[in-house]
Amino acid sequence: MIRSLVLKDLLIEIKSKEIISSMIAFGISVILLFAFSFRASPSQVYFFAPGLLWMIFIFISIILLNRIFNLEMENKSYEILFSSPVDKSTIFLSKCISSLIFLIFSQIIITPIFFLFLQINFPENLLFFLIIIFFVDLGICSIGSIISGSIMKIRSNEILLPILFFPMITPLIISAVKSTDLIFNNHPFVDWKIWFQLILSFSVIFLFSGYLLYPHVTNE
Repeated sequence: MIRSLVLKDLLIEIKSKEIISSMIAFGISVILLFAFSFRASPSQVYFFAPGLLWMIFIFISIILLNRIFNLEMENKSYEILFSSPVDKSTIFLSKCISSLIFLIFSQIIITPIFFLFLQINFPENLLFFLIIIFFVDLGICSIGSIISGSIMKIRSNEILLPILFFPMITPLIISAVKSTDLIFNNHPFVDWKIWFQLILSFSVIFLFSGYLLYPHVTNE
């Protein structure tokens, strides 16, 4: 069932190309804005690059979470989906997986452009960098899915989402920026191990909390 629900979201996006195109366009716009508006030395670029990269990822995730749930309302599929015998926790997992796929796909396009225009070398520990991105994305999509699902029927949900979302992911993003900064400067794993442990802990907690709480927060 999860596979069918994820496939539904993917087919809708393939047909409309609305979510990913918006995310990529926004991400590239921010990169170009910073690349051409600020003149900084290489050391200064490396100093603010981790924070800028995660700021871009956070804002494109807001675009993603707003659209993927609002499309359910616009297509009138919300009532059908939630009145079906499908377990709501299964719906949560499907939305989380769909969001994760869209976010990772957008990052695959945005991240090389980020390194290119800011003239930053890819980190030597590229695998560790990708692992950090994956687990932070998992946490973002988990907490974002439960918040978006709980407020999707509220009139001003586009405004309410970031108000609720940003405080919840602050510890996760701080850990992501800290670990990314150390990876960019080629520090060994032992130097950023504590930040990775925090990322892993927050992501797992968000995922299991969403799985358990989603049926309750989405009740009428």
